[in-house]
Amino acid sequence: MVNYILGTTLIVTCVVFFCALVFDLRYQRIPNLLCLLALLSGIVLQTGFGQWGGLVNAFYGAGLALVLLLPTFYFRMLGAGDVKLMVGVGALVGPQLLLWSVAYGIIFGAVTSILLVAHKVGWPGIKATALRYYHCFVLRQYYKPDKNEAAAQRVPYAPALALGWLYACYLNPQVSTLYAVLSFQIRSWVYS
Repeated sequence: MVNYILGTTLIVTCVVFFCALVFDLRYQRIPNLLCLLALLSGIVLQTGFGQWGGLVNAFYGAGLALVLLLPTFYFRMLGAGDVKLMVGVGALVGPQLLLWSVAYGIIFGAVTSILLVAHKVGWPGIKATALRYYHCFVLRQYYKPDKNEAAAQRVPYAPALALGWLYACYLNPQVSTLYAVLSFQIRSWVYS
């Protein structure tokens, strides 16, 4: 039964992340409806599978996402859509997997942000930003970035959050056990 519960929540979370990736990469926006559906799906699935304990787990996951990521929105490090997305994901996967997903998402965010910015502005934009930072440091005065610089670019963060979630799932022993059981069942079904 635990495998069925975990498999269902992982599939729903994967669909949510896929939709968020499409919208974030294409429009740099994650729809509120998608975030609301993720939150409601998490509450319904957790409550359906775990009764009151599942409901508490869903609210802990959603609340932890809000507590962890609301400051990043306040300081304009993440967009509101990213925060709302992770609130929905927190309701789906619970607090433990959410915590690791956010931690790994931050690490992947450094890499994906650099790659996406480099793709947008190329070498001239990166060079202009480095030069502007040098001037700010030497002259001890802040200069606002031009629109063609790397520092002025907004990058979607859903890819980093999705990669963080995937890596957290990869390292989770319950997910590894589920994968082993499913692969064994599929192999025995194919070869019988």
